[in-house]
Amino acid sequence: MANWTDSIVGDRMTVDREFNERIAASEFSSQEWGLIMTATEFEIEHADDPERARIVADTEKLPQIMPELKNVRSQMAQMGGAPSDSGTASSGGLFDSIKGALGFGGGGADAERQEAAERLVQEYADELQRHLESKGKWKQVRLAYQE
Repeated sequence: MANWTDSIVGDRMTVDREFNERIAASEFSSQEWGLIMTATEFEIEHADDPERARIVADTEKLPQIMPELKNVRSQMAQMGGAPSDSGTASSGGLFDSIKGALGFGGGGADAERQEAAERLVQEYADELQRHLESKGKWKQVRLAYQE
């Protein structure tokens, strides 16, 4: 299963280039996107069924990098390269801390950015699958995944 991604490195580079416009139109900078992709792994659901097989993004590590995304955004804002998060995130404080400790609130802007990242990564996975299908490589990739 691990080697299936090795067989599509060139295809991923092609999709990366094509997907750059989508990233530019998103709320994420290219630096943030790179971090998001580092925390994402891809799997093939239903690899044994040609009709239902699809590439899915495993984003379970995204919550771990969300604080770093905020740092990247902050550093870029200081250099004049990205908007700051002022006004989009909660101001913190005792009330927000208590809500967070009790499991309420869910992080507000951070949760929304994580959901946006998850959606964008799945769009990328869908685009990668379309690319593989158009190049006639999808069956080979599915079989490599199953090994």
